[in-house]
Amino acid sequence: MSVIRSLHGATGTVPARLSALALAGVFATATPAMARSAPTELADLIDTVSPAVVQIMVKHDARAADTRPGEKMDGPEQFREGPFKEFFERFFREGRPEGMRPGPMPRPHGLGSGFIIDEDGIVVTNHHVVRDAAGIEIKLKDGREFDAKLLGADAKTDLAVLKIASDATLPFVQWGDSDDTRVGDWVLAVGNPFGLGGSVTAGIVSGRGRDIGSGPYDDFIQVDAPINRGNSGGPLFNLDGKVIGVNTAIFSPNGGSVGIGFAIPAALARDVVAELQEKGVVERGWLGVSIQPVGEDIAESLGMKTDEGALIAHVNPNSPAEKSGLQQGDVILRFDGSDIDEIRDLTRAVADTSVGTEAKVLVWRDDEESTLTVTVGEMPGETVAAARQAEEGVELGTLGMTLAELDEKARGRFGLAEDADGILVTKVDPATGAAEKGIRPGDLIISVNRKPVSSVDAVLRAIEHAEDKGRKAVLLLVKRGDDERFVALETGAKVG
Repeated sequence: MSVIRSLHGATGTVPARLSALALAGVFATATPAMARSAPTELADLIDTVSPAVVQIMVKHDARAADTRPGEKMDGPEQFREGPFKEFFERFFREGRPEGMRPGPMPRPHGLGSGFIIDEDGIVVTNHHVVRDAAGIEIKLKDGREFDAKLLGADAKTDLAVLKIASDATLPFVQWGDSDDTRVGDWVLAVGNPFGLGGSVTAGIVSGRGRDIGSGPYDDFIQVDAPINRGNSGGPLFNLDGKVIGVNTAIFSPNGGSVGIGFAIPAALARDVVAELQEKGVVERGWLGVSIQPVGEDIAESLGMKTDEGALIAHVNPNSPAEKSGLQQGDVILRFDGSDIDEIRDLTRAVADTSVGTEAKVLVWRDDEESTLTVTVGEMPGETVAAARQAEEGVELGTLGMTLAELDEKARGRFGLAEDADGILVTKVDPATGAAEKGIRPGDLIISVNRKPVSSVDAVLRAIEHAEDKGRKAVLLLVKRGDDERFVALETGAKVG
C-alpha cells in the first residue's frame, strides 16, 4: 500500500551504493518540444543558491524518547490523524528492537533541512523537524556551525522559524511567486537526504493544489524531483533561483522517492513565516463552526442551483458564528468579499482574517440568500469526535436504515448522555445510499431538512414534505459522539 511519508529522518547507516541524478540523461529522454524549454546548464544556479541551504541537527531530551514497545510514537503533527495515522505510528517506531526492556532510551539526533531567507540569519524549516527539540544546531555548506534559537513554529502548516547569529555575512535566498508556477515548470530540490549533506535533484511540477489529508491548509505543490527522508524543510527552487516551496512529504510505499513529492507553496509559507518571525505564533481568525462540502445531492435537497459553498454542520456555543446569527444548515457562499467555492476556501479566508474584523457573510438559508455580519474571533483549541455502537430497531426502507426512538435502556446500552436527543440508527442496509454516505449503526438523526425530529413518524413526515416539494433527496443532520455532519440521501435509492 502506498503511503504519505514525512521527509524527516534520523542519523543512520548510509547505504553503500548511491546513485546520482544524471541531468543530461533526464533531459535527453524528453520529447523535442520539451527539450527546447528544458534547462541545459544548472551548475551556476546551484552554486548561487546552495550556500543558503542548511543542514539541521536536532537534539532530543531522553525523556521525550521514553517510548516503550507497543506504545505509540507521534509522527509529524499534520499526520497524527487521518488515513495515514496507522502508518506513521509504525514508521516512527522503526529502529526500536522488539522486546526492549522498558525504560528511557536516548533518541538519536534528528536530521533535516532548512534555508536562510535574510542576512540576519532567519532560517525556515518544517515544524516536525524541530518539534520537541532540546537543542538545535545548523551547519552551512561552507562548514560553519551555529546553535539556533527557535523563534516560533506552526503545527497546522508544518512550518518553523529559527535564528542564528553570525559576525560574518550569511548567504540567503528569496521567496518566489508560487502562484505563477505551472504544471510542467522545472524545479530544483536542495536538501540533506539521509544525512548526506547538500544534495540537489531536478524535475518538474507535476500537480498543483494537492490535498493529502494533512490538515485544513493543504495546498501542496506536487513535484517529481527526487526527494527523500532528511529533505524536510528544504527549499524547492524555480529556475530563477527563487524559493517557490518548502519540501515536506513524499508519497511512497518504501520510504524512498518514487517520483511524487509535496512542497508547501511559498504563497502560504511566506506569510506564516513572517508572522512566526514577528510574534512566535500564528494568530488565526475563528468562526466557531464545523463545515463540510455541499455536493450535488445536498445542493438538491437545499434547493440550490450549484453545489458551491461550505455547509455549516455545527455551530459552537458562544462562538462568533452563534453571536452573529449563523445557523446549522446555512451554506456560506461568500466571506468578507471572497467567494467560497469549496470548504478550504472558507478555512483559509477566515484564518487569514484579523481577529476582531467585522466580516460580511453571504449565506443560503430557506431557499434564498441573506447577508450577516460576524466579528471574527481567535482560534482556540480543537475538539475530537467519538463513535458509538449499534442495536436493533424498526426498519425504515425509504432511507435504507433501521431507526429507533431513544429511551433509558438505549441510552444506557450505548453509553449515550442523558441529554442526547434524536433518532437512533440501529441498522444500515449496505446496498443503499445511507451506507455509501458513511452512516453507521449508533448514529443519531438530529434533524431532517433542518427540522428537529423526535420520533420516527417525524422523520417520515419530513420525507413526505420534501417529496411534495419535488425534491429527490432529504438532508439529515447526523450526530456521532460529539461530531455532527449533514448527509443528503435520495429516498429509497439503491446503489451498485
